[in-house]
Amino acid sequence: MKFLDQAKVYIRSGDGGAGAVSFHREKYIEFGGPDGGDGGRGGDVWLEAVDGLNTLIDYRYQQHFKAQTGVHGMGRNRTGAKGADVVLKVPVGTQVFEEDNETLICDLTEVGQRFRLAAGGNGGFGNQHFKSSTNRAPRRANPGLPGEEAWVWLRLKLIADAGLVGLPNAGKSTFLASVTAAKPKIADYPFTTLHPNLGVVRVNAREFVLADIPGLIEGAHMGVGIGDRFLGHVERTRVLLHLVSSREEDVAAAYRTVRGELEAYGHGLDEKPEVLALSQADLLDEDERTEKLAALREASGTQPLLLSAATKEGVEGVLRALMRFIEEARTEEAGAEIVDDRWQK
Repeated sequence: MKFLDQAKVYIRSGDGGAGAVSFHREKYIEFGGPDGGDGGRGGDVWLEAVDGLNTLIDYRYQQHFKAQTGVHGMGRNRTGAKGADVVLKVPVGTQVFEEDNETLICDLTEVGQRFRLAAGGNGGFGNQHFKSSTNRAPRRANPGLPGEEAWVWLRLKLIADAGLVGLPNAGKSTFLASVTAAKPKIADYPFTTLHPNLGVVRVNAREFVLADIPGLIEGAHMGVGIGDRFLGHVERTRVLLHLVSSREEDVAAAYRTVRGELEAYGHGLDEKPEVLALSQADLLDEDERTEKLAALREASGTQPLLLSAATKEGVEGVLRALMRFIEEARTEEAGAEIVDDRWQK
């Protein structure tokens, strides 16, 4: 199944049904009066976040979604039925933007969240609605109101606790495969990862979700390489794991390249907590390890960790460091929710 994280769709809610013009006809009732019913309301267009989806691929093959028109009113004061709604089911983490692809309409971050994108038109009044003391037999009814229509963008941002960033071939996919059950493509050439991958990490009887995105190169924010279009998938993370490959001649320059791209992208990515690790450490001897760790420490201003996903060296320490940041963020969020609940009460 292909990964698709952006789609443009056309939505239209249903028109309201027309009201009816009708008069009561019954034996022995000479002046039955008007009995035209109202039209039914048009169907709505809803967006719903559901479990089990992780891509917008369904919206590559169908881009038009139209709700049903309300049923017209009928005689004997019968109101028309409401038109059937249309529900667009999307993965958790989907955002909806207006046609300009910049104005945010809604953001669904939890399973079961729903949002009405377009309301159906109201049904028209039947002639029984216009009966009055001076007009006992009205012969007019209202048509139903038209529904709403629009082109909107669906954009998926995966929800994960931690995100992997780094240059191509920094060992991100190897690390993901070694600590989760995910099976990303791994090969010894750049850009083997072409779309984000998710995996669940278990450490100290606790779990968190780890996201791996395609590697960044210098100029990614201007579209070089795969560009920065997948950085949105780590916007929601609580902490970033920045991997710098020990095969780099200048690890400090490699670190600064990725940090520069994060700053150029913005959206708060460069302000997120970061765990820095020198990956593929099994390729270095002791002197090289000391030298490259010192260079990385000088460039970053923090103490980098040593990591080898192939030999499992340092893996547990990296996971514990990530878990520490994640637990702190979860505690802060829980405290904020409690304060908010007290304020609402």
